[in-house]
Amino acid sequence: MSAVELLHPVLQLALENEASDIHIKPNSPPYLRIHGSLLPVEDCSLTNDQINTIADDLLPQHLKERFMKEFEADFSYVAPGIGRYRVNMFLQRGSKNLVMRHVVETIPTFEQLALSPIVAKIALSERGIVLAAGSTGSGKSTTLAAMLQHINANRKRRVITIEDPIEYLFIDQKSVISQREVGLDTLSFNSALTRVLRQDPDVIMIGEMRDAESFMAALNAADTGHLVLSTLHTTTAAQSISRILDFFPQEERTQVRMQLAACLRAVICQRLVPSADGKRVFPALEIMIGTPTVRKLLEENLIEKLPAAIETGIEDGMQTFNQALLKMIQEGKITEEEGLAKASNPEALRMNLKGIFLDEARRILG
Repeated sequence: MSAVELLHPVLQLALENEASDIHIKPNSPPYLRIHGSLLPVEDCSLTNDQINTIADDLLPQHLKERFMKEFEADFSYVAPGIGRYRVNMFLQRGSKNLVMRHVVETIPTFEQLALSPIVAKIALSERGIVLAAGSTGSGKSTTLAAMLQHINANRKRRVITIEDPIEYLFIDQKSVISQREVGLDTLSFNSALTRVLRQDPDVIMIGEMRDAESFMAALNAADTGHLVLSTLHTTTAAQSISRILDFFPQEERTQVRMQLAACLRAVICQRLVPSADGKRVFPALEIMIGTPTVRKLLEENLIEKLPAAIETGIEDGMQTFNQALLKMIQEGKITEEEGLAKASNPEALRMNLKGIFLDEARRILG
Protein backbone atom coordinates (compact mmCIF):
# COMPACT_ATOMS: atom_id res chain seq x y z
CA MET A 1 0.00 0.00 0.00
CA SER A 2 1.11 3.58 -0.64
CA ALA A 3 1.42 6.36 1.90
CA VAL A 4 -1.77 7.88 0.48
CA GLU A 5 -3.74 4.69 1.17
CA LEU A 6 -2.22 4.21 4.64
CA LEU A 7 -2.16 7.79 5.90
CA HIS A 8 -4.91 9.77 4.23
CA PRO A 9 -7.84 8.01 5.98
CA VAL A 10 -6.24 9.00 9.30
CA LEU A 11 -5.76 12.59 8.10
CA GLN A 12 -9.37 12.72 6.91
CA LEU A 13 -10.60 11.48 10.29
CA ALA A 14 -8.41 14.06 12.02
CA LEU A 15 -9.86 16.82 9.84
CA GLU A 16 -13.45 15.75 10.57
CA ASN A 17 -12.74 15.80 14.31
CA GLU A 18 -10.85 19.13 14.23
CA ALA A 19 -7.63 17.55 15.50
CA SER A 20 -4.66 19.87 15.72
CA ASP A 21 -1.99 17.13 15.74
CA ILE A 22 -1.57 13.51 14.67
CA HIS A 23 0.97 11.25 16.44
CA ILE A 24 2.15 8.17 14.54
CA LYS A 25 4.42 5.40 15.88
CA PRO A 26 4.87 1.71 15.00
CA ASN A 27 2.56 -0.98 16.36
CA SER A 28 0.29 1.58 17.95
CA PRO A 29 -2.91 3.33 16.88
CA PRO A 30 -2.40 6.88 15.63
CA TYR A 31 -3.35 9.43 18.29
CA LEU A 32 -5.24 12.65 17.55
CA ARG A 33 -4.98 15.75 19.71
CA ILE A 34 -8.51 17.13 19.87
CA HIS A 35 -9.07 20.28 21.94
CA GLY A 36 -5.96 19.46 23.96
CA SER A 37 -6.70 15.78 24.65
CA LEU A 38 -4.98 12.79 23.00
CA LEU A 39 -7.40 10.20 21.65
CA PRO A 40 -6.55 6.94 19.80
CA VAL A 41 -7.89 6.08 16.36
CA GLU A 42 -9.80 2.88 17.06
CA ASP A 43 -9.13 -0.30 15.05
CA CYS A 44 -6.07 1.18 13.38
CA SER A 45 -2.50 0.14 14.08
CA LEU A 46 0.40 0.78 11.70
CA THR A 47 3.34 -1.60 11.49
CA ASN A 48 6.96 -0.52 11.33
CA ASP A 49 7.08 -1.39 7.61
CA GLN A 50 3.95 0.65 6.93
CA ILE A 51 5.37 3.66 8.73
CA ASN A 52 8.62 3.30 6.78
CA THR A 53 6.56 3.43 3.58
CA ILE A 54 4.77 6.57 4.78
CA ALA A 55 8.04 8.17 5.89
CA ASP A 56 9.83 7.41 2.61
CA ASP A 57 6.96 8.85 0.55
CA LEU A 58 6.53 11.99 2.67
CA LEU A 59 10.16 12.98 3.32
CA PRO A 60 11.30 15.47 0.63
CA GLN A 61 14.25 14.38 -1.48
CA HIS A 62 16.46 17.25 -0.29
CA LEU A 63 16.09 16.12 3.35
CA LYS A 64 16.75 12.38 2.94
CA GLU A 65 20.50 12.63 3.30
CA ARG A 66 20.18 14.98 6.28
CA PHE A 67 17.77 12.60 8.01
CA MET A 68 20.30 9.77 7.63
CA LYS A 69 22.86 11.94 9.48
CA GLU A 70 20.69 13.78 12.02
CA PHE A 71 17.83 11.26 12.56
CA GLU A 72 15.16 13.98 12.48
CA ALA A 73 13.64 16.40 10.00
CA ASP A 74 10.98 19.11 9.71
CA PHE A 75 9.04 19.59 6.49
CA SER A 76 5.63 20.36 5.00
CA TYR A 77 3.22 17.92 3.45
CA VAL A 78 0.11 18.68 1.41
CA ALA A 79 -2.58 16.00 1.34
CA PRO A 80 -4.74 16.77 -1.73
CA GLY A 81 -8.31 17.50 -0.76
CA ILE A 82 -7.50 17.30 2.96
CA GLY A 83 -5.00 19.98 3.93
CA ARG A 84 -1.48 21.11 4.64
CA TYR A 85 0.62 19.74 7.48
CA ARG A 86 3.82 20.62 9.29
CA VAL A 87 5.63 17.35 9.88
CA ASN A 88 8.35 16.37 12.32
CA MET A 89 9.96 12.98 11.68
CA PHE A 90 12.30 11.47 14.25
CA LEU A 91 13.67 8.17 15.51
CA GLN A 92 12.45 6.52 18.70
CA ARG A 93 14.15 3.27 19.73
CA GLY A 94 15.42 2.99 16.17
CA SER A 95 12.00 3.35 14.51
CA LYS A 96 10.56 6.29 12.60
CA ASN A 97 7.86 8.33 14.33
CA LEU A 98 5.88 11.24 12.88
CA VAL A 99 4.04 14.15 14.42
CA MET A 100 1.84 16.04 11.97
CA ARG A 101 0.29 19.41 12.74
CA HIS A 102 -2.60 20.60 10.64
CA VAL A 103 -1.97 24.07 9.22
CA VAL A 104 -5.17 25.88 8.31
CA GLU A 105 -4.71 27.21 4.77
CA THR A 106 -6.80 30.33 5.41
CA ILE A 107 -4.77 32.48 7.78
CA PRO A 108 -6.98 33.23 10.79
CA THR A 109 -7.70 36.79 11.83
CA PHE A 110 -7.03 38.31 15.24
CA GLU A 111 -10.76 38.11 15.95
CA GLN A 112 -10.94 34.40 15.07
CA LEU A 113 -7.95 33.71 17.31
CA ALA A 114 -9.41 35.85 20.11
CA LEU A 115 -6.18 37.85 20.35
CA SER A 116 -6.01 41.15 22.20
CA PRO A 117 -6.39 44.29 20.02
CA ILE A 118 -2.93 45.41 21.19
CA VAL A 119 -1.45 42.61 19.06
CA ALA A 120 -2.73 44.31 15.90
CA LYS A 121 -1.10 47.55 17.01
CA ILE A 122 2.19 45.76 17.70
CA ALA A 123 2.07 44.13 14.25
CA LEU A 124 2.07 47.54 12.56
CA SER A 125 5.19 48.76 14.40
CA GLU A 126 7.68 50.52 12.17
CA ARG A 127 10.76 48.82 13.63
CA GLY A 128 12.11 46.75 16.49
CA ILE A 129 11.95 43.13 17.63
CA VAL A 130 8.65 41.39 18.35
CA LEU A 131 8.78 37.91 19.90
CA ALA A 132 5.97 35.38 20.10
CA ALA A 133 6.83 33.09 23.01
CA GLY A 134 5.34 30.01 24.58
CA SER A 135 5.72 26.28 24.89
CA THR A 136 5.48 23.87 21.96
CA GLY A 137 1.94 23.82 20.59
CA SER A 138 0.89 27.11 22.18
CA GLY A 139 0.03 28.75 18.85
CA LYS A 140 3.09 30.97 18.38
CA SER A 141 3.36 30.34 14.64
CA THR A 142 -0.33 31.03 14.11
CA THR A 143 -0.09 34.32 16.01
CA LEU A 144 2.90 35.37 13.88
CA ALA A 145 1.02 34.40 10.72
CA ALA A 146 -1.95 36.55 11.77
CA MET A 147 0.41 39.47 12.43
CA LEU A 148 2.07 39.10 9.02
CA GLN A 149 -1.30 38.88 7.30
CA HIS A 150 -2.38 42.07 9.12
CA ILE A 151 0.74 43.82 7.78
CA ASN A 152 0.02 42.38 4.32
CA ALA A 153 -3.52 43.75 4.35
CA ASN A 154 -2.69 47.20 5.74
CA ARG A 155 0.86 48.25 4.84
CA LYS A 156 2.99 48.46 1.70
CA ARG A 157 5.97 46.51 3.01
CA ARG A 158 8.66 44.22 1.66
CA VAL A 159 8.40 41.09 3.83
CA ILE A 160 10.90 38.21 3.89
CA THR A 161 10.28 35.08 5.95
CA ILE A 162 12.88 32.45 6.84
CA GLU A 163 11.14 29.27 8.00
CA ASP A 164 11.88 25.62 8.76
CA PRO A 165 9.55 24.56 7.22
CA ILE A 166 7.16 27.05 5.58
CA GLU A 167 3.79 26.70 7.26
CA TYR A 168 1.27 29.31 6.13
CA LEU A 169 1.34 30.44 2.49
CA PHE A 170 0.86 34.18 1.93
CA ILE A 171 -0.57 35.85 -1.17
CA ASP A 172 0.63 39.40 -1.80
CA GLN A 173 -1.94 42.08 -1.01
CA LYS A 174 -0.47 45.49 -0.16
CA SER A 175 2.87 43.92 0.78
CA VAL A 176 5.38 41.99 -1.33
CA ILE A 177 6.24 38.75 0.48
CA SER A 178 9.05 36.24 -0.18
CA GLN A 179 9.03 33.00 1.84
CA ARG A 180 12.26 31.02 2.14
CA GLU A 181 12.47 27.48 3.50
CA VAL A 182 15.65 26.27 5.19
CA GLY A 183 17.10 23.32 3.28
CA LEU A 184 15.14 24.13 0.14
CA ASP A 185 15.68 27.84 -0.53
CA THR A 186 18.62 28.51 1.77
CA LEU A 187 21.22 26.37 3.54
CA SER A 188 20.44 27.58 7.07
CA PHE A 189 18.89 30.34 9.15
CA ASN A 190 22.30 31.92 9.56
CA SER A 191 23.03 31.79 5.84
CA ALA A 192 19.72 33.48 5.03
CA LEU A 193 20.11 36.10 7.76
CA THR A 194 23.62 36.99 6.58
CA ARG A 195 22.20 38.11 3.23
CA VAL A 196 18.69 39.22 4.11
CA LEU A 197 19.53 42.93 4.39
CA ARG A 198 20.62 42.89 0.74
CA GLN A 199 17.07 41.88 -0.23
CA ASP A 200 15.57 45.27 0.72
CA PRO A 201 13.29 44.06 3.54
CA ASP A 202 11.06 46.19 5.72
CA VAL A 203 9.86 43.21 7.77
CA ILE A 204 11.81 40.03 8.50
CA MET A 205 10.15 36.98 10.02
CA ILE A 206 12.48 34.32 11.46
CA GLY A 207 10.71 31.04 12.21
CA GLU A 208 12.57 30.48 15.45
CA MET A 209 15.42 32.04 17.43
CA ARG A 210 17.83 29.15 17.91
CA ASP A 211 21.26 30.54 18.74
CA ALA A 212 23.44 33.60 19.32
CA GLU A 213 24.21 34.07 15.62
CA SER A 214 20.58 34.24 14.53
CA PHE A 215 19.60 36.54 17.39
CA MET A 216 22.55 38.85 16.77
CA ALA A 217 21.55 39.12 13.11
CA ALA A 218 18.00 39.93 14.21
CA LEU A 219 19.26 42.58 16.65
CA ASN A 220 21.39 44.19 13.95
CA ALA A 221 18.45 44.25 11.54
CA ALA A 222 16.23 45.87 14.17
CA ASP A 223 19.04 48.33 14.95
CA THR A 224 19.01 49.48 11.33
CA GLY A 225 15.30 50.24 11.27
CA HIS A 226 13.65 46.93 10.34
CA LEU A 227 10.76 45.15 12.05
CA VAL A 228 11.84 41.64 13.06
CA LEU A 229 9.33 38.98 14.14
CA SER A 230 10.31 35.63 15.62
CA THR A 231 9.42 32.93 18.14
CA LEU A 232 11.00 31.61 21.33
CA HIS A 233 10.31 28.52 23.44
CA THR A 234 9.78 30.11 26.85
CA THR A 235 6.95 30.09 29.38
CA THR A 236 6.80 33.78 30.40
CA ALA A 237 7.61 37.11 28.80
CA ALA A 238 10.33 37.92 31.34
CA GLN A 239 11.89 34.48 30.93
CA SER A 240 12.26 35.26 27.22
CA ILE A 241 14.85 37.90 28.08
CA SER A 242 16.85 35.45 30.20
CA ARG A 243 16.63 32.87 27.43
CA ILE A 244 18.05 35.32 24.89
CA LEU A 245 20.93 36.26 27.17
CA ASP A 246 21.68 32.57 27.71
CA PHE A 247 22.54 32.34 24.01
CA PHE A 248 25.62 34.48 24.66
CA PRO A 249 28.80 34.08 26.73
CA GLN A 250 28.88 36.06 29.96
CA GLU A 251 31.25 38.73 28.63
CA GLU A 252 28.87 39.62 25.76
CA ARG A 253 25.62 39.81 27.71
CA THR A 254 25.86 43.44 28.78
CA GLN A 255 26.19 44.62 25.19
CA VAL A 256 23.34 42.36 24.05
CA ARG A 257 21.12 43.53 26.90
CA MET A 258 21.72 47.20 25.99
CA GLN A 259 20.94 46.54 22.34
CA LEU A 260 17.82 44.61 23.31
CA ALA A 261 16.69 47.47 25.54
CA ALA A 262 16.91 49.81 22.55
CA CYS A 263 15.26 47.44 20.04
CA LEU A 264 12.63 45.46 21.93
CA ARG A 265 9.11 46.31 20.77
CA ALA A 266 7.14 43.55 22.48
CA VAL A 267 7.10 39.99 23.80
CA ILE A 268 3.79 38.16 23.42
CA CYS A 269 3.81 34.95 25.45
CA GLN A 270 0.82 32.66 25.19
CA ARG A 271 -0.79 29.60 26.71
CA LEU A 272 -3.79 27.84 25.22
CA VAL A 273 -6.72 27.25 27.59
CA PRO A 274 -9.73 25.00 26.82
CA SER A 275 -12.98 26.94 26.58
CA ALA A 276 -15.70 26.48 29.17
CA ASP A 277 -17.81 24.51 26.68
CA GLY A 278 -14.86 22.34 25.59
CA LYS A 279 -15.34 23.18 21.91
CA ARG A 280 -12.22 25.30 21.31
CA VAL A 281 -9.20 26.83 23.00
CA PHE A 282 -8.53 30.44 23.91
CA PRO A 283 -5.07 32.03 24.06
CA ALA A 284 -4.14 33.57 27.40
CA LEU A 285 -1.59 36.26 26.57
CA GLU A 286 1.14 37.77 28.70
CA ILE A 287 2.24 40.94 26.92
CA MET A 288 5.38 42.94 27.63
CA ILE A 289 5.88 46.20 25.72
CA GLY A 290 9.20 47.97 25.32
CA THR A 291 8.14 50.94 27.45
CA PRO A 292 10.62 53.35 29.12
CA THR A 293 10.21 51.35 32.36
CA VAL A 294 11.00 48.05 30.64
CA ARG A 295 13.97 49.61 28.81
CA LYS A 296 15.36 50.98 32.08
CA LEU A 297 15.05 47.61 33.81
CA LEU A 298 16.89 45.95 30.92
CA GLU A 299 19.63 48.57 30.93
CA GLU A 300 20.11 48.20 34.69
CA ASN A 301 19.98 44.38 34.53
CA LEU A 302 16.93 44.22 36.80
CA ILE A 303 15.27 41.42 34.85
CA GLU A 304 13.71 40.01 38.02
CA LYS A 305 11.53 43.16 38.18
CA LEU A 306 10.08 42.75 34.67
CA PRO A 307 6.99 40.81 35.89
CA ALA A 308 6.15 43.75 38.18
CA ALA A 309 6.55 46.19 35.28
CA ILE A 310 4.17 44.06 33.19
CA GLU A 311 1.60 43.90 35.99
CA THR A 312 1.55 47.68 36.46
CA GLY A 313 1.69 48.50 32.73
CA ILE A 314 -1.98 47.98 31.85
CA GLU A 315 -2.31 51.50 30.42
CA ASP A 316 0.51 50.71 27.99
CA GLY A 317 -1.21 47.52 26.79
CA MET A 318 0.70 45.12 29.03
CA GLN A 319 -0.80 42.27 31.04
CA THR A 320 0.33 39.24 33.03
CA PHE A 321 -1.01 35.74 32.55
CA ASN A 322 -2.96 36.10 35.81
CA GLN A 323 -4.61 39.31 34.57
CA ALA A 324 -5.50 37.70 31.24
CA LEU A 325 -6.91 34.56 32.91
CA LEU A 326 -8.92 36.57 35.45
CA LYS A 327 -10.64 38.45 32.63
CA MET A 328 -11.34 35.24 30.69
CA ILE A 329 -12.88 33.59 33.78
CA GLN A 330 -15.02 36.66 34.51
CA GLU A 331 -16.24 36.71 30.89
CA GLY A 332 -17.18 33.02 31.08
CA LYS A 333 -14.79 31.98 28.33
CA ILE A 334 -12.93 29.50 30.53
CA THR A 335 -13.62 27.76 33.82
CA GLU A 336 -12.02 28.79 37.09
CA GLU A 337 -10.39 25.34 37.29
CA GLU A 338 -8.68 25.71 33.89
CA GLY A 339 -7.63 29.27 34.68
CA LEU A 340 -5.96 28.24 37.92
CA ALA A 341 -4.22 25.36 36.14
CA LYS A 342 -2.67 27.77 33.62
CA ALA A 343 -1.88 30.59 36.06
CA SER A 344 1.69 31.62 36.83
CA ASN A 345 0.58 32.33 40.40
CA PRO A 346 -2.57 30.31 41.23
CA GLU A 347 -2.80 31.60 44.81
CA ALA A 348 -2.80 35.22 43.66
CA LEU A 349 -5.45 34.41 41.04
CA ARG A 350 -7.64 32.79 43.73
CA MET A 351 -7.39 36.01 45.75
CA ASN A 352 -8.19 38.12 42.66
CA LEU A 353 -11.31 36.03 42.01
CA LYS A 354 -12.43 36.95 45.55
CA GLY A 355 -11.81 40.64 44.83
CA ILE A 356 -8.54 40.83 46.76
CA PHE A 357 -5.69 42.62 44.96
CA LEU A 358 -2.30 43.26 46.57
CA ASP A 359 -0.19 46.14 45.27
CA GLU A 360 3.00 44.08 45.52
CA ALA A 361 4.19 44.94 42.01
CA ARG A 362 4.45 48.69 42.70
CA ARG A 363 6.40 47.97 45.89
CA ILE A 364 8.85 45.79 43.92
CA LEU A 365 9.37 48.52 41.34
CA GLY A 366 10.02 50.92 44.17
